[in-house]
Amino acid sequence: MSHGRVIVVGSVNVDLVMRLPALPSAGQTVLGGVLSRHDGGKGANQAVAAARAGARVHLIGAVGADDGQPALDALAAERVDVTAVERVSGPTGHALILVDDGTGENQIAVASGANALVSADQVIAALHGLELTPADVVVLSFELPASALRAASTAAHSSGSGLVVNPAPVLPRSRDLLSGAITTPNAGELAALITAPGATRREPGPAAAVLARQSGAPVIVTLGADGALLAGDGRTEHFAGYRVTVRDTTGAGDTFTGVLAASLAAGDQLRASVRRAVAASALAVTRDGARAGMPAAAAIESLLAGNPPGTRV
Repeated sequence: MSHGRVIVVGSVNVDLVMRLPALPSAGQTVLGGVLSRHDGGKGANQAVAAARAGARVHLIGAVGADDGQPALDALAAERVDVTAVERVSGPTGHALILVDDGTGENQIAVASGANALVSADQVIAALHGLELTPADVVVLSFELPASALRAASTAAHSSGSGLVVNPAPVLPRSRDLLSGAITTPNAGELAALITAPGATRREPGPAAAVLARQSGAPVIVTLGADGALLAGDGRTEHFAGYRVTVRDTTGAGDTFTGVLAASLAAGDQLRASVRRAVAASALAVTRDGARAGMPAAAAIESLLAGNPPGTRV
């Protein structure tokens, strides 16, 4: 059972996913696509991942008053508390996701819709009502207005709660949000946030170490099939991934962040939480859609117990 709660301040979207023989280049039309609809949004996905991993989860965000109920119903079915998700005029956010049927890689474009209407006042009121404690973990990602995210960050720091920030999509002018927060970029996002001598997407260690020093908190770089890299306290450590048959990488990073937060809220140490998040994200990419492959706690523990990192599962 969790000792603290996971409070996600983030987006709720409807995902329109098209699987294609190959991702198009600029100006190219690719035929042969298969279209499907899924529930999504980085915040909502992270909330679902945390809930399936065993956490008590609250989501703060917004959906359209006319079209948002199905998204809320899907979240409630996952035991995510949506009391603080406001119904606003305008449409729920939508994401268009193109997925390469061969590699599982994707391209994503987002229409923010209701997410752009989440205000600092809404966030402050919701967090005040939740009465944050030091055992709780607040999770932020960058699909909401910066003012709302800053309000959440301030509240987390003031209450002594844990703070996990997934800086996606990258907002360079919002780097102040990383201060004192465990940060979970992928290699591309890390490269966009900071440059350092010798730092590349293939070798993200130097940049991660610089960002950890600047933020004053650990940086965890997700590396896809290669696992994750933890930088902090003047050192870096690699956590190997698992070899799986990749179906769709959409939501893998959200799974990682959500499960990391759930483990921290349960009182686990950071290194153990990273291992658990690596295992969960490996399982997540084996099915279509951002949420379909997100594992329950039992599946994560089974993978950790029975298969050392680097093995095929």
